[in-house]
Amino acid sequence: MDTPRRILIVRLTAMGDVVLTLPAVNVLRENFPAAKITFLTTQENAALLQGFPGVDATLALDRAAFRSGNPWRMGGELIRLLRLLRAGKFSLAVDLHGNGESAWLTRLSGAPERWQWSHRAKRDWAYTRPIRADVIVHPAETHLYLLARCGLKSGSIRNEFALPGSALQDARAWFAGQQLDTARPTLYLQPFTSGAHKNWPLENYLVVARHWRAAGVQIILGGGPGDRPALEPARREGFAVSAGVPMLVTGGLMQLSTLVLGGDTGALHLAVALGRRVLMLMHQVTPGCPLPFQHPDWVVAAPRPEAIVEISVAEVLAATAKVLGQATRR
Repeated sequence: MDTPRRILIVRLTAMGDVVLTLPAVNVLRENFPAAKITFLTTQENAALLQGFPGVDATLALDRAAFRSGNPWRMGGELIRLLRLLRAGKFSLAVDLHGNGESAWLTRLSGAPERWQWSHRAKRDWAYTRPIRADVIVHPAETHLYLLARCGLKSGSIRNEFALPGSALQDARAWFAGQQLDTARPTLYLQPFTSGAHKNWPLENYLVVARHWRAAGVQIILGGGPGDRPALEPARREGFAVSAGVPMLVTGGLMQLSTLVLGGDTGALHLAVALGRRVLMLMHQVTPGCPLPFQHPDWVVAAPRPEAIVEISVAEVLAATAKVLGQATRR
């Protein structure tokens, strides 16, 4: 293969899965320092790419248009996207998503070289290098494995998200608006995930929050816009609630926090990439599950599969004390 001058990376959803492509993006940049790298994702995740130093341009897919049922809107979005893909003149496309939608988009890019770690032979038609999934590893390592099998070399694996300065500035302003002090120990809680089966009960988070507030630690409860109603009990108790702030501002709030506690969700994977100390509550730990990348010990696991509610408050308080206890004694 000739050295690619224009590379397309495809990863559509979700937030955490996009963040977990960061080490692979860095490997592509290391191997092809002069290439222009473009990342195709959905509109709601496009802002994340501002923190990927190895990405030069972003293409945003309007998935809502394709799911609207309106043929004019669907056709218009398809034509727009095809024009952008063809205008990119990509020489290599790397599909880090691996579903039917991403297979079509990778094929339609027109790139003469197309790579993907293929789970289903029926999609092999979309790729020139469909690599068989013969190992079960962390999702981020899956992407690295694909690149290695396609001949790329990597030095140290870098999972480093570069938060834009404007996002950190907005986070500092949010702290000030909530009468929070960036110099004080802060616990950021992310109670809700993409699935109820991954959620530790909110009341348990509030018990943890009350304990640490009494010890002098500042508390923030975060989430998406849809989490605001569910977090009203926290707001009524006087806790600072950041649910609904822009994605990168959430990154800034976590950057300013001492510890980030929550379930298996995109915000926590972003916190890891920001270099923050994380404690992830998981309903099970199995081969290939998305543990905090490069920090498998930053986990409190349920005593049995699908039983996250059985993680005790005492267990979480003990785990948080290892980090926050030191911070409160300084």
